[in-house]
Amino acid sequence: MAVNKNALIRYKTIDKCLQNRFRQWTLNDLIEAVSDALYEYEGKDVDVSKRTVQLDLQMMRSDKLGYNAPIVVYNRKFYKYDDDDYSITNSPISNQDLTKLSEAVSFLKQFQGFSHFSELGSMVQKLEDHVYTQKTHEKSLIDFEKNDNLKGLEFLDELYQFILKKETIEITYQSFKARKENTFLFHAYLLKEFRNRWFLIGKRNKNEGIMNLALDRIIAIKKSDSPYVIDHNFDVVNYYNNAIGVSVSPNLEPEHVLLYVTHKQAPYVLTKPFHHSQKEVSRDYYGVTISLDVQLNFELEKEILGLGEGIKVIAPERLKRNIKERLYDAIDTYETEINDKSLRTIAKRLEHKGFGILNHVYTKRDIRKLKTRFDAYFKAHNEQTFGMRKVLKKMPELKEILFNKNFKKLVKSIDRNAFLTKAIYFDKSPKDNWYVTWHQDVPINVLEKIDTEGFSSWTNKKGVISVRPPEAISKNTFSMRIHLDDTTVKNGALKVIPGSHNKQLSTEDINLISTNSIPFVSEVTSGGVQLLKPLVLHASSETTVQKRRRVLHLEFSSIELPNGLSYAEREDLFSN
Repeated sequence: MAVNKNALIRYKTIDKCLQNRFRQWTLNDLIEAVSDALYEYEGKDVDVSKRTVQLDLQMMRSDKLGYNAPIVVYNRKFYKYDDDDYSITNSPISNQDLTKLSEAVSFLKQFQGFSHFSELGSMVQKLEDHVYTQKTHEKSLIDFEKNDNLKGLEFLDELYQFILKKETIEITYQSFKARKENTFLFHAYLLKEFRNRWFLIGKRNKNEGIMNLALDRIIAIKKSDSPYVIDHNFDVVNYYNNAIGVSVSPNLEPEHVLLYVTHKQAPYVLTKPFHHSQKEVSRDYYGVTISLDVQLNFELEKEILGLGEGIKVIAPERLKRNIKERLYDAIDTYETEINDKSLRTIAKRLEHKGFGILNHVYTKRDIRKLKTRFDAYFKAHNEQTFGMRKVLKKMPELKEILFNKNFKKLVKSIDRNAFLTKAIYFDKSPKDNWYVTWHQDVPINVLEKIDTEGFSSWTNKKGVISVRPPEAISKNTFSMRIHLDDTTVKNGALKVIPGSHNKQLSTEDINLISTNSIPFVSEVTSGGVQLLKPLVLHASSETTVQKRRRVLHLEFSSIELPNGLSYAEREDLFSN
């Protein structure tokens, strides 16, 4: 039986009402709901009679449309579904409708091959396969790409209607980067699918540019009475002509991109081009060079990265640099995996040798962020970069980078009760070519500030007193040096004497040991850390190359304090 659009809207509206179990529905309630739905569709009042809705209920109960809806009346005036899970949208297609669909498929197949209908090819196949499975109850013969769990698909039909009727939408949206949702007005012009994800294209207000919203990040939508803004410059046909995907910069000119694809990957790229502008430039024994004229965007980089080692960017240089950087960062995520065996080894080495080195604790991306934030801080505060104490108090934003998963695992493996007592930033630049002679860092347990004779340099501000021998304190104390630059013997790497951390040495002992021992040179890569016990003998040399050596020096302790001080109080006490 043929069903017109208005009848379908009435059936869907009644169905939606009867699915709502939190309200009782009278015949008048259903008439009002149907009238509102038709007004939304027609844009004007539509007279819906009592007789019309009664016939609709009767039609839905029957098998004429294949619904057989279990609509019942209770308390002599309220309507509901006898089955809580029922909906006409879950009903199978009737034989009559299947026949109509089969006729439609046969009709559409006649046009396959014509250029004007080329985009309908997959749709006809989907429809034909659906009709086949419904008729025969057999498994599908075609498995199309789909993502049933993709969020936002429920908004598709309603958004389509907003675009069709040129109505302003009030959207509640939260992007992946946003901390909380945001509600705003949006004037939509296009729904676009890319890689099985849907996007809404439009603008927020008259003076802003075109933007895209991912449907899976839309939380709610509703019609707004605000005037709809039409952008006469938005050309649906040509807007995406010079770009791959949905990220388009209207004022950005396309660039000539040259890619070299190995013979292993070439067939996939040649038979499914990245873009309609793709051309084969040349080929040799090892692969094929292709060209594209496109904007440089995220989707282009994603396509290139998807082929891994099978593709190389020749030009432009900016794209080549971005791809190299992202590949390095990808390798970094594997390099910075720290296993339990490595942690046990470094903890034992620190205990017995007094030092240890663990490279690849931080990714190159993390190190770039740290350098950038330090440079910005010193520029804004006009401070010297030679050394900065209490660095985490001055720059608390560094914590989110420093205290990563690897950092926490490393500290816990050495001493699960350790807490941070000191943070200092050192920048050994070529012009400040300082060095330190052989010495031990003598740990001091600070309990109260008093004037103490015999202390110099920064400790002279107020004397300190130690209540334990340095050797005892050393067992509960260690430092971590986080290297922001590659550190070698040429730019002042520390030299250490293994095993020299078990007791405090006299000046004569230090001279004797350092003269007659072969030191270990602590060469550490950028993103690596060096662990040190306080009393381990160490020194550094003058720089012989024009390279900086930036280091974050952190000290930790798990010393038991008197009077039952809490963790928070310990943090406050050890605040250097």
